[in-house]
Amino acid sequence: MVPSNLLFLNILFEDKLTILESPESSETTPSIARMQNSDHNPTIRRRPAAVVEKISEADSNAVNDDSENIDEIRNGCGGVVESGESEKSSKFVSEELINNKAVDDENVKENGGESSKGMEAPAVKFSYRPSAPAHRRIKESPLSSDAIFKQSHAGLLNLCIVVLVAVNSRLIIENLMKYGWLIRSGFWFSSKSLRDWPLLMCCLSLPIFPLAAFLVEKLVQQRHVSERVAVFLHVVITTAEILYPVLVILRCDSAVQSGVILMLFTCIVWLKLVSYAHSNYDIRALAKSLDKGETLSSYWNMDYSDDVSFKNLVYFMVAPTLCYQPSYPRTACIRKGWVVRQLIKFVIFSGFMGFIIEQYINPIVQNSQHPLKGNLLYAIERVLKLSVPNLYVWLCMFYCFFHLWLNILAELLRFGDREFYKDWWNAKTVEEYWRMWNMPVHKWMVRHIYFPCLRNGIPKGGAVVISFLVSAIFHELCIAVPCHMFKLWAFIGIMFQVPLVIITKYLQNKFKNSMVGNMVFWCFFCIVGQPMCVLLYYHDMMNRKADAY
Repeated sequence: MVPSNLLFLNILFEDKLTILESPESSETTPSIARMQNSDHNPTIRRRPAAVVEKISEADSNAVNDDSENIDEIRNGCGGVVESGESEKSSKFVSEELINNKAVDDENVKENGGESSKGMEAPAVKFSYRPSAPAHRRIKESPLSSDAIFKQSHAGLLNLCIVVLVAVNSRLIIENLMKYGWLIRSGFWFSSKSLRDWPLLMCCLSLPIFPLAAFLVEKLVQQRHVSERVAVFLHVVITTAEILYPVLVILRCDSAVQSGVILMLFTCIVWLKLVSYAHSNYDIRALAKSLDKGETLSSYWNMDYSDDVSFKNLVYFMVAPTLCYQPSYPRTACIRKGWVVRQLIKFVIFSGFMGFIIEQYINPIVQNSQHPLKGNLLYAIERVLKLSVPNLYVWLCMFYCFFHLWLNILAELLRFGDREFYKDWWNAKTVEEYWRMWNMPVHKWMVRHIYFPCLRNGIPKGGAVVISFLVSAIFHELCIAVPCHMFKLWAFIGIMFQVPLVIITKYLQNKFKNSMVGNMVFWCFFCIVGQPMCVLLYYHDMMNRKADAY
């Protein structure tokens, strides 16, 4: 028998001559005709010449991604497929047909539906042979467990959004037809809001405390006071900054919303003041180390001089961050059109959030009983009914504040680091959620609470508990003070996250590569936890008002 390589070259040479001499020849090639007339040669020969020519001329981007098979085609391997030959030769034939089809499709598109100028009719016909293999590899279904996370699900996400909008639009229309328009005229502004002027004046006077902190830092820089005295003065300033709004709110009969806004602003200023004092103290320590000849790691890509600048303090107090540093990454310019679009979104989502509160949450809460004093099944039904609108409000709040407002503020200030949150919705443990959903607070906690505890010899578990304790105190202040009552529901809810961290971490280690911890997080945090806190605070506040009258 003639060697396969020689036989391939012979057939290839003859077929090329045939195509050049008569491009409109019949579909049966000379090699196939010789095969049909031969009685002693049972082998099946297929003409690959046109395929080899087309693939060598086509753009490499149109060829299939299986590079090994393409190399076989271009090197002339597998041109003759004999009965009983290896699987590699049959794979070459199928690959060359598929690749040739891709080249044909591309050439047809470029020529407006017509065949390319250099492509002959027999070659096009050869590319679409009915015997070309349709199944070439082992493949998984896109929704199988092994391949589902390797696919893009953008289309399914769009479908979910469309269905969600359609279903909730129907529910909104049904609610309006059944109960009418429940939003009061004084929802945004009422005569009671005029009594909140002490809270407004308190808010406007809070910049006094950053100014006092700046003066302390200047005194330290000029060596008029020692480090211990500076620490004591910063403790006094930060304590006064947190107690002053608390006393104003408790002494005034103001709206709960106004008190919550003032307490949030107060907590932000307090966190900034702590970071400002702590960072400047550490910068002075680093400056002393540099004076002694020590060098800093390349991780610190900034100037660590102990110069205190009022301009840096002002920028830090208005910047969307809680961690002070002398300089920040800055963007080149302000995109005014982008800011306008984000402001429009902010107004729309804020209005939608207010609509859900007045149209859904308030009626559900008003028609409910105290979840710890009434029928258990009725309380569960109220919590589950309240969970959906409460979840919508919480997601709108997150989108409005962490995405829209912080990005708007960062754009106006040309603040470069826009990582205000991570993909917390994929968190598999409660610990991952708290690390990703509020990055400004997380970075503050890590920088000024967690790692200082570790450096002072506190175990890792103790540092985590202390971090949650600080967070629980501030959550309780932001809710209990405006409501004029201290029931510690928010404090208990945050501290309950500690055992949830342990439980979800155990489930994640036990059921690896699963979303069990993510489902536990959504269930306890959003479906049960938040609605329960809303009902508890509402009924306790109503009971307090009833006792007052």
